Amino acid sequence: MTSQDIELQRDELTAETQTALERAEASHRHEALFSERAHNIKQSAVRDVFDISVRPGLVSLAGGSPSLAKLPLGLVAETASRVITEHGMEALHYGTGKGTPELRALICEIMAEEGILGASPEDVVVTTGSQSAQDIAAKVFCNPGDVVLVEDPTYVGALNTFEAYQVRVEPVRMDEDGLVPDELEARIEALEAEGKSIKLLYTIPSFNNPSGITMAAGRRQRIVDICREHNILVLEDNPYGMLRFDGHPLTPLRADNPDDVIYCGSFSKIFSPGVRLGWALVPKHLYRRFYLAAEAVVLCPSTLNQLIVTEFFRAFDWRGYLAESRAVYAERCKAMLAALGEAFPREAFPAEEGKGIEWTTPEGGFFVWVTLPAGIDTYPLLHEAIDAGVVFIPGAAFTPSDTANSHLRLAFSGVEPERIREGVRRLAPVIRAAVEAHAG
Repeated sequence: MTSQDIELQRDELTAETQTALERAEASHRHEALFSERAHNIKQSAVRDVFDISVRPGLVSLAGGSPSLAKLPLGLVAETASRVITEHGMEALHYGTGKGTPELRALICEIMAEEGILGASPEDVVVTTGSQSAQDIAAKVFCNPGDVVLVEDPTYVGALNTFEAYQVRVEPVRMDEDGLVPDELEARIEALEAEGKSIKLLYTIPSFNNPSGITMAAGRRQRIVDICREHNILVLEDNPYGMLRFDGHPLTPLRADNPDDVIYCGSFSKIFSPGVRLGWALVPKHLYRRFYLAAEAVVLCPSTLNQLIVTEFFRAFDWRGYLAESRAVYAERCKAMLAALGEAFPREAFPAEEGKGIEWTTPEGGFFVWVTLPAGIDTYPLLHEAIDAGVVFIPGAAFTPSDTANSHLRLAFSGVEPERIREGVRRLAPVIRAAVEAHAG
């Protein structure tokens, strides 16, 4: 290296150092400009792991991605082409903030398949995925310090949304039949005794994300009744409801409670997450403010995507497609449960010796929830699992608590059965070693 080369390298390093110093100085100045709310905005643990899971060779049992294996891409392409050719001036322009009338009518047809009968398109707001509906609900109803009740565990995206609005998120225990009514009532009474203002109960009653647990039909009305007695709105998130393996979805909470439940649905799980379309069915007396809050953020949902979805569903046997999708998910769930049973036989991991490993048996949806002996933190196990070639989501992501968590979520929806079996095979030694060390 010549002296001239050394001098050039020194100049480059000096410039980089100066840039770094300037950036640090700007960061320090601008730190004071952040709102209090901004400090509550967190990176999703699921997104963190998702970035890792795309590495070549890893088996990802982390992301709750729908299978698009049965989706007729040729028909989707043909539909998109026809929409642009025949309706291009409408499709590529601004639209109404509520969503197109045609899509809202289709949404009412879809909800009717689950048992929500008589819903009006005039009460539907099309959103950018159901995540957007959760954000709007928090914005419209919650002040800083208000309480939102959630199932324990619950969807990490909802936790991030609520916490960003500076609310107090309070988990309520579930059992194998979902949210426990007595636990809910006791939690509400305790919080009211503290003088807290409770605004919402957020629930995923069918195939809860992450646990896969379904709220029993006999509990559903009681849950709504408890909330009504205490003037708490129910925010029902039901993206998986149509994916019950036997094809007979349980009736949503919203069906018999149009004034007390905001119902959130999504095309992400029944068609494609890429279109980023969901919806909220809002009680009539709450609709205007909800809709205006949605419009203030997105102005209008994508007209192009709405027309594509509407045209596709009108031209395609979407009920038949959902039946095929349910069969795919049922097969994959069966493969995961069988692999877990082979990897962790009950006789080899007795609960009485502190080695008990349990998991849920979902009747639909995307997820299995695995419980290790109390005291084992699954978060450090993630790094060991990655080294072994498999990825999962630690249970700590799905609760507002900061304590160590002995659960983990496994997603079977987007993985073929053979890869599921391989993923569990890679994960098993990591879990077995942790359990043996804990018991030993």
